[in-house]
Amino acid sequence: MKELRRVLFPAAALTLALGTLVHQEFTYAASTVGSGQGADTEQSAGSDTTGIYAAARIQYSGSVTKNGSTGNVTSADVNWTPPPCWYAPYLGAKDFKREMSRSIEDQINTPGMGGSADSALGELQRHYEDGYGFPDAPGYKDYNVEDDGEGKFWAAVENPNEPDVLKRSSCNDVPFWVENGDAPPPRYEEAIKPEILAALAYQHMELPDTKVTLAPETTTKVNLPTWAWLDKAAFNEVQATAAVNAPGFNVQATTTAKPVALKLEPGTEDAETYPASGECATADSSIGEPYAKGKADETPPCGIRYLRSSGDGTFNLWATITWEVAWTGTGGTGGGLPDGTFGNDQAVTVQEIQAVNR
Repeated sequence: MKELRRVLFPAAALTLALGTLVHQEFTYAASTVGSGQGADTEQSAGSDTTGIYAAARIQYSGSVTKNGSTGNVTSADVNWTPPPCWYAPYLGAKDFKREMSRSIEDQINTPGMGGSADSALGELQRHYEDGYGFPDAPGYKDYNVEDDGEGKFWAAVENPNEPDVLKRSSCNDVPFWVENGDAPPPRYEEAIKPEILAALAYQHMELPDTKVTLAPETTTKVNLPTWAWLDKAAFNEVQATAAVNAPGFNVQATTTAKPVALKLEPGTEDAETYPASGECATADSSIGEPYAKGKADETPPCGIRYLRSSGDGTFNLWATITWEVAWTGTGGTGGGLPDGTFGNDQAVTVQEIQAVNR
């Protein structure tokens, strides 16, 4: 499934501090967890009456959303956010010259253009045609055409899932040249790399709905310990991969989420959890212990005891799984990401135990 998103570069907003914002194309491969190679990675570019755009394609495969939306993982670290923007390979020198020069000319010739916008366009033109340099950004002669095929111009890409427009547009350097096989200059900290791809894979990761097994199932009794556990068959790690493949530049990262704990929230204050914190840790590759005949009088390692009836309704039991997240990427890179959480609710009926007085 393809999702096309365009962010264009109007002349009226052009200043020397602003770079070209590009058209971004996501490719999603719906597949089983941990498999799938995505679609082709052909890049394209073009222009229209409002500015130039480029295709910066990221392949997503594995357990990811199918429509480009943010996945269902919530970071346990409230201060962690996915990258709002990044720099990615854009066009070779000849293609870049065709698109950029045409865009600049079209905007210079726009009726009413003048003042600071016209001056900025002129300096941008000199930057790519005459070698005019900006601070920390040396200029180019004839758009670097003599080196065509030996590298690419890189340009800014906005994360369409970032709600803050200022953060989304914070990668604002003009397109810059990178030789094939070379890393972008260190000052471009937001240049696409495995760490950024890992974070994007995390952002788009889709965790499975996991229903906790209860005993007694759905209907329990007041003061009766209710056992809770996750079946091993449903207790699997989840993987999501993000990759960029372009001539002279191929990087990828796989983010893996492993379920490590379950937290139970009974849905009423008139209940006790086992353990008291309500947080059930993993044991023997499972969470909790399945109920077995003869254990009715035992305290479950993971479970709930309701202290009053749910009456004519139900209690909304909320079960949240904590996932430990790590990633590996191109060149032996890797590391950790904040734990993720995802919860499901299920209705539990709690009945009074009827006693007969003689």
